[in-house]
Amino acid sequence: MSFISNEYISLRAIEPEDIELIYSWENDSNIWHLGNTIIPFSKETIKKFIFESANNLFIDCQLRLMIDLNETNQTIGSIDLYDFDAINMKAGVGVILNSEFRNNGYALKALKLLIDYCFNILNLKQLYCHIAVNNEKSIKLFEKADFQQSGKLKDWIKKQGKREDVFIFQLINQSIL
Repeated sequence: MSFISNEYISLRAIEPEDIELIYSWENDSNIWHLGNTIIPFSKETIKKFIFESANNLFIDCQLRLMIDLNETNQTIGSIDLYDFDAINMKAGVGVILNSEFRNNGYALKALKLLIDYCFNILNLKQLYCHIAVNNEKSIKLFEKADFQQSGKLKDWIKKQGKREDVFIFQLINQSIL
């Protein structure tokens, strides 16, 4: 069942049938630099996360939503809110799509749905993300969604044995004080 949707995609809560897909992402060492872990996860760990998590932003301080194509009901990725701060009403944003669905505008559509939910339903003041300075596709994605570069963190991530800087991008909800 979809949570929020537009003409092309829907965002929904994680379901048990998502275990294999999440398992493949969490164990892909090529994208570990996007998160904060460098260890593999077992299927049992993923199951436990799905079944024991409230999947409630206010309880877990994070929320993962799956991205489904409306036309086929195929799950093509996920979009996350993380490091939720209920006092300052802000959260980090991350998005991942299966490689065959990248460069088709789906990430932007999902991001816009999430922004609308965060600003108009949750009344968040701001969203932010950290993007490696050489990740041009992610930079363009977040710029298209009206995020503004607001800073740079030196040697923030470790990728393939080297340290890399990241840009901080923010989207501020001007209608919230």
